[in-house]
Amino acid sequence: MKILKKVICLLFAIGICLLAGYLGSVYTTPAIPTWYAGLQKPDLTPPSWVFAPVWTALYILMGITFYLILQSNITKGEVFLGLTLFLFQLGLNVSWSYLFFGWHAIFLAFLCIFGLLAILLCTILQVSRFSIIGAALLIPYFLWTCFAAYLNYAIMVLNP
Repeated sequence: MKILKKVICLLFAIGICLLAGYLGSVYTTPAIPTWYAGLQKPDLTPPSWVFAPVWTALYILMGITFYLILQSNITKGEVFLGLTLFLFQLGLNVSWSYLFFGWHAIFLAFLCIFGLLAILLCTILQVSRFSIIGAALLIPYFLWTCFAAYLNYAIMVLNP
């Protein structure tokens, strides 16, 4: 029974992160063939089809980290702070999609992704205090978000 509870908790945690990804895609998907297609993009921009599988994998890794946070002693201050930071960065992640693809507010999206990177780095450092694996699972997400920030910045410069 204990294993079943852990599996349910893991699926819940991954599901929450995939839900965040879905919420972001609500704004992203309709803008790809229309507004986004008309933007000038930097040479390092991957084809549009690359983003969905990469983000799906990253949301699954985030979900595993979320599970590891939930399995820790949340009554401890350091774990509660890790949970709070994790949820905050997840909200910023969704907000970026809304700002960039929904509002077409490239500059505001850049400010948002810069804040996301700062909070994500704080999340990694905080989670590493009680789960090295959980923190390590967020590193690919951090690196991809750095790349996304570069793309956001370059698009902002190329499309004044």
